[in-house]
Amino acid sequence: MPATPAQLLTVSLVAAAGSVVNSIAGGGTLLTFPALVGLHIPPLVANATSTVALVPGALGSLAGYREEVAGARSWVVRFAAPSVLGGLTGAYLLLITPAARFDALVPWLVLGATLLFMARGPAMRLAAWHRARAARSAPGPAVAREAADAGALPPPRWPLLLFQFFVAVYGGYFGAGIGILMLAALGFMGLTNIHQMNGLKNWGGACTNFVAALAFAASSIVDWPVALAMAAGAVVGGYGGSRLAQRVGQTIVRRAVVCIGLASAVWLFATR
Repeated sequence: MPATPAQLLTVSLVAAAGSVVNSIAGGGTLLTFPALVGLHIPPLVANATSTVALVPGALGSLAGYREEVAGARSWVVRFAAPSVLGGLTGAYLLLITPAARFDALVPWLVLGATLLFMARGPAMRLAAWHRARAARSAPGPAVAREAADAGALPPPRWPLLLFQFFVAVYGGYFGAGIGILMLAALGFMGLTNIHQMNGLKNWGGACTNFVAALAFAASSIVDWPVALAMAAGAVVGGYGGSRLAQRVGQTIVRRAVVCIGLASAVWLFATR
């Protein structure tokens, strides 16, 4: 049954909120996916539609972070390949997954993504501890920290690129929580500027979601009226969220996403 104008307006607003959350903390899919399932859209279609719809928001968010990644060109270039390859792999795995099997996985995917989102704080603190320990044992730590804060980053090492590939596979398949994984990995690799990290995280996510969206668009499993309505809201939310993220704290946003994710998982388990 086609969505009504009121439902299209609602999902557009949800997509705007999801893009804001993606820009600030990651985890926007935990808002958009349950909203689509709540409209009685099959979970497989909802997942593909959500991915397609949030791509414009990711591009808008990138525009908001363009100054932050200006000094990290080597990372931008090297992040693209594993993100694209992983996104295509994940999208392919989703397309060959039987709808009934994906329906059974959905509550667990949402619950797992929410728990992953909750682990962001401890993961970032562990990454900060690792950076501090490495800095104490490295020559000239003050100079290294100043260079990193200024954006003069050395090229990323291959373990991070390999990790990014597997993150992108997960992102192409479902997507919720990939931002948290990327931020934690960037922290372990020595980055300290959270806005620069967010910019790189959004770039990796945009590459992953863009190729996954192309695969879904070619597979006829996207609900296009819903996707287009969501895309309109996602553009506004993505750019606005990227600017807002550089001015406000993230605690309230993260807590709200956790509450929504847990409530969604409980609802999905209850309605199986």
